[in-house]
Amino acid sequence: MSQSSQALGRYQLSQLDSLEAEGIYIMREVAAEFERPVLLFSGGKDSVVMLHLAQKAFAPGPIPFPVMHVDTGHNFPEVIEFRDRRVAEAGVRLIVASVQEQIDAGKVTEPTGRWASRNRLQTAALLEAIEEHNITAAFGGARRDEEKARAKERVFSFRDEFGQWDPKSQRPELWNIFNTRINPGEHIRVFPLSNWTELDIWGYIAREKIELPDIYFAHSRQVFERDGILLADNPYVNRDDSEEVFEATVRYRTVGDMTCTGAVRSTATEIEDVITEIAATRITERGQTRADDRTSEAAMEDRKREGYF
Repeated sequence: MSQSSQALGRYQLSQLDSLEAEGIYIMREVAAEFERPVLLFSGGKDSVVMLHLAQKAFAPGPIPFPVMHVDTGHNFPEVIEFRDRRVAEAGVRLIVASVQEQIDAGKVTEPTGRWASRNRLQTAALLEAIEEHNITAAFGGARRDEEKARAKERVFSFRDEFGQWDPKSQRPELWNIFNTRINPGEHIRVFPLSNWTELDIWGYIAREKIELPDIYFAHSRQVFERDGILLADNPYVNRDDSEEVFEATVRYRTVGDMTCTGAVRSTATEIEDVITEIAATRITERGQTRADDRTSEAAMEDRKREGYF
């Protein structure tokens, strides 16, 4: 065997190269098989990585589908600013599905109570936008390592005509062979980051020099503690007398509605510092900082059955 043949036989993709190749393949498959895809984009790290993969998948041409953000109206201002700037840089059309518009139209009711959050109301806004724009496939940034309900998802996750998900009736996936058949009114949720971990995401962000919203890195913020979660002091949450506001150096592992997304104490101002922190923790980002996932053992699965991300 020649030296070049031996070298070829030993060639292997790195972990990140393999995940990137899989994500690009999935995106190209969706673009080829579905008439009207959309990429769900919140400005969070996972959706930012998805947008980066989409740009690579279709370069040097433009991304052949729009992006959609389901906006609760209670998002971090820094993330909304980043969302708008990043979408403009990528040259893609942004569709905003507004929870506030749903409330104003009387289609959903604003929740009340100590842990009141609009997070669950995103489902109705998402499903209406999917119907309005005749979306046939929606890319989501969910990963299997985030939460046990998401670990049950296939890469191509079928949704019925009501936008609902049945974890017991999912289609088999053999290697990279995906069933893309749907009837009118149905759609597919597609998760190109399913096999990535949080460390993979951050390793890829470091390698590709991908920009993120500043709140992913340590900064000073006014916060208060509620049931072990550090929430940003904001106009959308009513504090009781015992919940005193104080200044802390924190960062966010995940971004979402300000009413239910907590921060973690951190001094990590650089990507390498964040990676070191994540490598040392044994708690997932949603398990540590998302109050909406703590309402019950099956909180995420219940929301997903209704049509949540």
